[in-house]
Amino acid sequence: MTPLLQATVANEHETAAFAKSLGAILKAQDIVTLNGTLGAGKTAFARALIRGLCGEVTEVPSPTFNLLLTYECEPAPIYHYDFYRLEDPEEVWELDIEEAYDTGITLIEWASNLKDLAPEMSLDITLSIPEGGDEGTRIITVTGPEFWQDRLKNLTD
Repeated sequence: MTPLLQATVANEHETAAFAKSLGAILKAQDIVTLNGTLGAGKTAFARALIRGLCGEVTEVPSPTFNLLLTYECEPAPIYHYDFYRLEDPEEVWELDIEEAYDTGITLIEWASNLKDLAPEMSLDITLSIPEGGDEGTRIITVTGPEFWQDRLKNLTD
């Protein structure tokens, strides 16, 4: 799939700024997947996005052990899933994922572990660590259905 947007950020502060900008364009029923290797910054990205919408003092731990953490904020509740430890994709039905898709903003780390149950209309964010780059440098690649293109224009203007 051709990227809708690609950005190189120099440090975690710039990654957070990108995440907050993305969060500002999200609305109920949006699904965002966060992809990348261990340590690429998926949870840091999600944390910045959530704090951008819910307030900087919002505590945002990693949902790795809970699989799901929810946050009540505007413009919609945020459902933050981490499927790193998911053993069977069918387990997602026990985590109210359908409610998340219908009513909230859904953030999914390790969506690849959903296999055939991965959402089809999601905006996919891939964080990668460039070879030879500084420690905090990341390449953020955004892919997804074409309908996201107009909404993403605000990120680059």
